[in-house]
Amino acid sequence: MRLAAEEPVCPIGGGCEAVLGSAYSKIFFVPNDILGLLAYIAISVISALLVIEVGAENFLSLALKILVALASLASLFFTYLQWRVVRAWCFWCLMSAFTIWLQGIIILISVAI
Repeated sequence: MRLAAEEPVCPIGGGCEAVLGSAYSKIFFVPNDILGLLAYIAISVISALLVIEVGAENFLSLALKILVALASLASLFFTYLQWRVVRAWCFWCLMSAFTIWLQGIIILISVAI
């Protein structure tokens, strides 16, 4: 959207433009979608390092848990903003929130086992 100056493709509802164009779409001049992408990249790299067992499993596991917890809280806040402040729903934002919440649930289950 920012690069092409076109409306984003929003498969359900059509509220993506309102959400992405709101005053809450950036933190310190950085778009939230870029921050989310960086968080997903970090989660992927940490997860890959845990899978290939490079060492420092305790540190990496803790870093992953903290990162997913922070991302889950941020997604909860952004979902609240869509619901109560912007009053529009962004399909892609919601899918990202559900994805990070699912990752959090998986981590909680793995800790309990």
